[in-house]
Amino acid sequence: AAAGADECMKYRSPLVSRYASKEMAYNFSDRKKFSTWRKLWIYLAKAEKALGLSITDAQIAEMESHAEDIDFAMAAEEERKLRHDVMAHVHTFAHCCPSAAPIIHLGATSCYVGDNTDLIMLRDGFDVLLPKLARVIDRLSNFAEKYADLPTLGFTHYQPAQLTTVGKRACLWLQDLAMDMRNLQRARDDLRFRGVKGTTGTQASFLQLFQGDHDKVMMENQIQINHPAFLTLAYLVTGQTYSRKVDVDCLSSLASLGATVHKICTDIRLLANLKEIEEPFEKEQIGSSAMPYKRNPMRAERCCSLARHLVALMADPLQTASVQWLERTLDDSANRRISLPESFLTADIILSTLQNITEGLVVYPKVIERHIRHELPFMATENIIMAMVKAGGNRQDCHEKIRVLSQEAAAVVKQEGGDNDLLARVQRDPYFAPILGQLDALLDPRTFIGRAPQQVTRFLSEEVRPLLEPYNAKMDVKIELEL
Repeated sequence: AAAGADECMKYRSPLVSRYASKEMAYNFSDRKKFSTWRKLWIYLAKAEKALGLSITDAQIAEMESHAEDIDFAMAAEEERKLRHDVMAHVHTFAHCCPSAAPIIHLGATSCYVGDNTDLIMLRDGFDVLLPKLARVIDRLSNFAEKYADLPTLGFTHYQPAQLTTVGKRACLWLQDLAMDMRNLQRARDDLRFRGVKGTTGTQASFLQLFQGDHDKVMMENQIQINHPAFLTLAYLVTGQTYSRKVDVDCLSSLASLGATVHKICTDIRLLANLKEIEEPFEKEQIGSSAMPYKRNPMRAERCCSLARHLVALMADPLQTASVQWLERTLDDSANRRISLPESFLTADIILSTLQNITEGLVVYPKVIERHIRHELPFMATENIIMAMVKAGGNRQDCHEKIRVLSQEAAAVVKQEGGDNDLLARVQRDPYFAPILGQLDALLDPRTFIGRAPQQVTRFLSEEVRPLLEPYNAKMDVKIELEL
């Protein structure tokens, strides 16, 4: 209880305490970070032993037996004294591995453990995000397929334009998400290992350890990247760190995803206002403390709120990469401790929330139909003119008749707050008698949606479904969303 009270006296990031999944929170945890450091030290020792340095099996066995039992209190105390996080953990590891103490971190610089671990965390972070993004795309694909031919008002400038379909609009969202899927996969696959490069990336310390044998230095690096837990390629050149442009590449893919999610969830919020589509709403959920009738789109609002943060985080790696003097400066460190984990944690909760939304989107066809009915007479005027011309009328005369009637109907809508009565005006005007029997067909919404249903079918078949195939085994995971 005392410990709990003490925790309440400290700031805790809502990204972890309130939102992110256990998998992503663990990926950037101290446990994952420092146990990976120890694995890297163990594998460094193994590689050096294999290449002839005086390292024993007993020393390596001792290190392996203590790979996970990290004394975090001791490490914190060592860091307070030494003002150096890597050396604090070297000392802490050496304390429980006295025989291996002389060879821990042999020839390496801090970035051997720091940067290589960061690269592993970035890769593993993408491995958490990609199946989640695949599930969002899958759920939204099912939605698009279900409503592929349901006509709805299309909007340009948020003004009623021509008709589209509910499914076709979802495909606009899907297309952006598919681009994000490819971007995340490429950023993940482009990651390489920093490897063993020494203090300025020249491998001088290792060349000295191996008495000038260049082949052994190259073999040591190759042995490192052959480890199954590490990355399978190494950067051929680095400074003290891997290029911070790698961080730009990774976080730009996440920021771009943030922009996509913000657009999708803004659209959902606009449609919720029109009462055409709603996000899922729990039976006992309260929309407003003052207005009991409200059903606020709070999930979509959460996505927009966090997506804004994700997009804003992109400025950090851009500026960090631009100010890394020569072989490196340390003004990247504190920034990266925040910007890298926060970007992945933020993307994680955005995707979990969006999966929850897309699994429970509610469509109200009757409301959509009513909105179409209010606007379609105006949109159908060209069809009416063409029908009159076919019946022997003069296009210019018909155009003038329709123009006058349309303005009268618009005045009823805008000035009197009435319904659009253009169709009734056309029916009352003797001029349009030759086509009165065609009016229902001319005003059938399905004749205004063009190839939207066919576009949905082809897009899902050719672009979306193939993209999801590698993730089919992970599609059934449900999201338990804490509100």
